[in-house]
Amino acid sequence: MPELPDPIRRFAEIFAQVQKTVLPEPTAMVLATVGAEGRPSARVVLLKGFDENGFVFYTNLESRKGRELAANPLAALCFHWPPLEQQVRIEGRIEKVSDAEAEAYFASRPRGAQIGAWASRQSRVLATREELEARVKAVEEKFAGAKVPRPPFWSGFRVIPERIEFWQSRASRLHDRTVYVRQNGAWVIEKLYP
Repeated sequence: MPELPDPIRRFAEIFAQVQKTVLPEPTAMVLATVGAEGRPSARVVLLKGFDENGFVFYTNLESRKGRELAANPLAALCFHWPPLEQQVRIEGRIEKVSDAEAEAYFASRPRGAQIGAWASRQSRVLATREELEARVKAVEEKFAGAKVPRPPFWSGFRVIPERIEFWQSRASRLHDRTVYVRQNGAWVIEKLYP
């Protein structure tokens, strides 16, 4: 079967299959960043949208990942879907989503998640669970009976892909690997040894 010339379309086709599987969180992806001191860091975040412009997730800008992306605006994503025996790796530069995109997504979140965005000092040391619960209560009281606005320190990032690798499991560990690399605005497709 010939490779699709557009990796975003190929991702969309696989992702549609993933949505039909029984996975607890099909949008889960590992996000890898590097801080100003050159130390790598990885964690799982959720994909909140994708198109030809890139792959979007949201976070507290003051979190460790937010600070690392500010210091070094490059990232890698990794999706692994065991039921399909597939993995997709994406590397690229980062840009913040527009305020309008961040506002729209924040408004779509459950109220508890909106309150949590205000209450959490994400990635900072927490002395006790009671401290967090007190912060949540204070935010609930502050916005009682009112819409919860998006915090100024909360937004989203878009990973603009420069390299996308598709991995499909095969017998005898002779996996199928195809990489798309953006060169001069076009995608170059290459096969890789497993």
